[in-house]
Amino acid sequence: MSRYRLLPTPAQEAALRDHCGHARYVWNLAVEQHSHWHPGRKGAPGYLEQCRQLTQARAEHPWLREGSQTVQQQALRDFAQAMTAFFDPGNPAGQPSWRKAGRHEGFRIVGRGRQWDVRRVSRKIGQVWVPKAGWVRFRWSRAVPPGATSYRVTMDRAGRWHIAFAVISEPVPAPGNGQAVGIDRGVAVSAALSTGDLLHAPGLAARERIRLRRMQRKLARAKRSNRRGRVRHAIARLKARETDWRKDWAEKTSTDLVRRFDVIRVEDLQIANMTRSAKGTRGDPGRNVRQKAGLNRGILRSGWGLLVRRLEEKAPGRVEKIHPALTSQRCSACGQVDRDSRESQAVFRCSACGFACNADVNAARNIAAGHAVTARGGDGAARPVNREPHLLLPSA
Repeated sequence: MSRYRLLPTPAQEAALRDHCGHARYVWNLAVEQHSHWHPGRKGAPGYLEQCRQLTQARAEHPWLREGSQTVQQQALRDFAQAMTAFFDPGNPAGQPSWRKAGRHEGFRIVGRGRQWDVRRVSRKIGQVWVPKAGWVRFRWSRAVPPGATSYRVTMDRAGRWHIAFAVISEPVPAPGNGQAVGIDRGVAVSAALSTGDLLHAPGLAARERIRLRRMQRKLARAKRSNRRGRVRHAIARLKARETDWRKDWAEKTSTDLVRRFDVIRVEDLQIANMTRSAKGTRGDPGRNVRQKAGLNRGILRSGWGLLVRRLEEKAPGRVEKIHPALTSQRCSACGQVDRDSRESQAVFRCSACGFACNADVNAARNIAAGHAVTARGGDGAARPVNREPHLLLPSA
């Protein structure tokens, strides 16, 4: 995806909002049709039948007929593809769910040359043709990929419009130096490399975080009014700024790593499970819920999943995932595994050989070496001690 900032006029923005509302309405109708299905009942209508129903609905409802049929039919086609991916056993996609106004704002256009086209009008400005809206300007931050056959227009919660041209980018070629790097992801240090580099994902400053918490409290007290909408918009703009910084950091960091190393090794972390809420249920409430919520925010703010996803997309086949067992407790110098060797979050001092370095860098070196230590330890050579010694019984 090559994403650009869209710059519509007020009239064009109104047309884009109508497209988003129509696409979301058609999508939710398709979700509702499939939600009534159960074993023994006739199957839900497919894409062709839904298109015929859409034609009838457009004839009955003028507000739907005023919209673009291309946008509405494409929403049905996207839903059909989502259902196909859901029933594919080799695809981990989830079941298509409802789309909500203010959160899922977007639509897709296909068919370059027939339904849309793009052109450059100046050094920094380009134009794209959108049905019912005409030529819409966008910021020409880089060349539009020539192989793009479709695009998606979206609006985030901060009210900013973006256009993304769908194209599969070429992978970054390997440097061919045979070097491997390990990446240990954390909260205090977003990414520690086996080379000793400590990388930090940018975020909001302390004053901005205080302002964010103040606005969130104000939003919790505000009733449904224009004031509540202004506060919500201000919060969204502040969070969007942090998200942009994190994405920019992930893009630049991943590009630098795939250009410098042939093999990139990371821990195989289940981030969705790690950031799951600890609230529990009414009958079985969780413990340390606020502390766990703060940890979850720190993990998500560090961009763990985004960094690895961009690495896999830019260097397919060169990213290896290592089992994370005891990588932070193993000495990268002698192989000793001892939980007491990690004196603090940042200090690792081996209890056997005395080797000392940053704890995250030590874990990154273990990851780079491909060590996946089991609970009983040992690779047959260094034989780390990770359990209490036992006396041998004399043979009978």
